[in-house]
Amino acid sequence: MSVPLMLVSHRLCPYVQRAVIALTEKGVPYERIDIDLANKPDWFLKISPLGKTPVLLVGDTAIFESAVILEYLEETQATPLHPADPLVRAEHRGWIEFGSAVLNDVAGLYAAPDEAAFKAKVSQLEARFARLETRVVAAPCFDGEHFSLVDAVFAPVFRYFDVFDEIAEFGILSGKPKLARWCNSLAARPSVRAAVSTDYPALLRDFINRRNSWLSGLQAGAVA
Repeated sequence: MSVPLMLVSHRLCPYVQRAVIALTEKGVPYERIDIDLANKPDWFLKISPLGKTPVLLVGDTAIFESAVILEYLEETQATPLHPADPLVRAEHRGWIEFGSAVLNDVAGLYAAPDEAAFKAKVSQLEARFARLETRVVAAPCFDGEHFSLVDAVFAPVFRYFDVFDEIAEFGILSGKPKLARWCNSLAARPSVRAAVSTDYPALLRDFINRRNSWLSGLQAGAVA
């Protein structure tokens, strides 16, 4: 008898989306519960040493940190999302870390307090994606035909830009045809689409508004 799985989630968390996508691709049944990270319940703080989502409850055991959750699912569930070859698998793990660095830059973008800090983050992200453009295969997935954990990691990254692009054209992803092809294939994938609720764009826009950042001002039309 399989142990029941519960994923403790926040509706905007890109790291949660990684886990949801992997669980969906593997066809693993699980329960999902969303919490408010601005008002963390006591029971959550008891199971999450870092106070962050996601947390995967495997029976009574809590697994925290998305990278660890993904590896646990790889070790215990069918339908591998890592390559079989150890060297390629190690390379993919490196690109997963790269994806986490990109998410940190995205957070810096929407939190940047002024135009200079914002432009610095735009430049940094453009350079990150230019580097990624040299590696991605996008036929249609990161490394060819087979969906991998790298795809699960970058799908939430690209989802941010669906909303950012409605605010203004920052040129971060422009001139990168392989990334454009990859973005489109990920956006159409059922597991990626189902990883967030239909009101995700509105939730993200509201989240940006509450940052009181340069991007908040752009979104509100307060700065040119």
